Amino acid sequence: MVAPREIELKLACEGGDLAELGRHPFLQAQAPETSHFLSSTYYDTAAGDLRAAGLTLRVRRDGDSALQTVKAAATAPGLFDRAEWEGPIAGDAPDLATLAETPVPGVLAAAEEPDLAPAFATLVQRRSRQVRYGASQIEVAFDEGRIETRNGDAPLWELELELKEGRPEDLFTLAQALAETVPLRLGALSKSARGFGLLDGTLRRPSKARPVRLAPEASAGEAFRAIAFACLAHLRLNEDVFLHNRDVEALHQLRVALRRLRSAFTLFKPVLAQDPAAATLRDEIKRITEPFGHARNLDVFLAETLPAEMARRPDEAGLDDLRQRLEAERERAHDGVLATLESQEWRALILDIAAWLETGAWRTGPATPDRDGPASAFAAQVLDKALRRIRKRGRHLDRLEVEARHRVRIEAKKLRYGAEFFASLYAEKKLRKRHKAFVSALSDLQDHLGALNDQATAHTVLAGLVAVPDPQEMPGETAFAAGLAAGDNEADGRKLLKAAAEAHAELVDVKPFWR
Repeated sequence: MVAPREIELKLACEGGDLAELGRHPFLQAQAPETSHFLSSTYYDTAAGDLRAAGLTLRVRRDGDSALQTVKAAATAPGLFDRAEWEGPIAGDAPDLATLAETPVPGVLAAAEEPDLAPAFATLVQRRSRQVRYGASQIEVAFDEGRIETRNGDAPLWELELELKEGRPEDLFTLAQALAETVPLRLGALSKSARGFGLLDGTLRRPSKARPVRLAPEASAGEAFRAIAFACLAHLRLNEDVFLHNRDVEALHQLRVALRRLRSAFTLFKPVLAQDPAAATLRDEIKRITEPFGHARNLDVFLAETLPAEMARRPDEAGLDDLRQRLEAERERAHDGVLATLESQEWRALILDIAAWLETGAWRTGPATPDRDGPASAFAAQVLDKALRRIRKRGRHLDRLEVEARHRVRIEAKKLRYGAEFFASLYAEKKLRKRHKAFVSALSDLQDHLGALNDQATAHTVLAGLVAVPDPQEMPGETAFAAGLAAGDNEADGRKLLKAAAEAHAELVDVKPFWR
């Protein structure tokens, strides 16, 4: 069965932005706009079987009519190109008889408790208009309302651009033009995902990267698109959390998402070789997020290094003043991160990346063996190269200089991300077991190299704090405490180096899961 599809771009904004967008010259339509009050109820089983299967079931009331809709999970943040089944029904509850051509009956048949019940509702005032932009006919929807759940409500403001006729490129070009006027962001979650997030309390919590599911027959190009969009989703979810409450774990996960995305660009370099925009975007990601590292370094020092030092030396008077100074420095660093995330430059970059992933020359250009060949063969080639680099560069790891060790750590991260990106291509039981053993050995190496890096970072943090223009600004006991902390932090260096070298040797002996 081939499902009908919708292609729409969701953009998050604030309530006042919708009114301003309504006056934008690009959104003026010849025909009058329509306005509807939409009351939608989302259904699932008590165990959340539909959600677990990547499906949503909604009954929407629009005046006297009711429309039942089943949607598959979106493939990318903001860009919703997904399977959708919908049709009118007589009442307000789901009509199971009309769901026969959807995946829902199969999910319910396998559920222990298949009864459907309301999960949450959305109440939305929607103003819609049809506009021409470029070579396309686009439906523009201004949504304003709220999500209601038994665990609390949340406001809802969205701009939706749905392609009715034409090219996906026009959706992004229009979005980028509108984003120069108001602070639009690539949508991180659908209405249903936000509702479920309110229900289970995860909406404002940091989230780790979710597994990437690649079809066994996927091409390398399809794999890159799926992986990169997964990185963008991970990034946008944690960006929203940090903007809301400055959660330090959200900042950490945001940086992880950025590193994963940049690693994907590197791992798939042969796929992207014919598109110069790839290198430009990767460099721009690194440039604009450079200050994030300082903020994260301060978070780690204040959460791990300094508490350990204070426990080790409870009577050292200068440590408390050191903590206060570092907390003030962290506050300034977090201010810098927020300034970046709230900038038009940042929002435009995220939209540019999403647009390029969907419509860039790397994807639309002539066929190439690297892009259009099997992802499984490409993965084996990439992972082989990454492992060889770690084996070579990590020899005599305990004797390497700091910069050389740092390069090994970076290569280990790339290999770890690659192992995670391609894991679903190796689903056989034997290969899954090998994957687990390989990632475990790689994780041990990363942990030891990360601890060594934390030592170097702690030294940098302390050196930057002590190196003030006027020595009188820092009491002598604080400077002394900083010196003690630096010395204590480096005391276990030889032990960590030995452990890292042993972990490297173990990784070399583990059988790769992709062979």
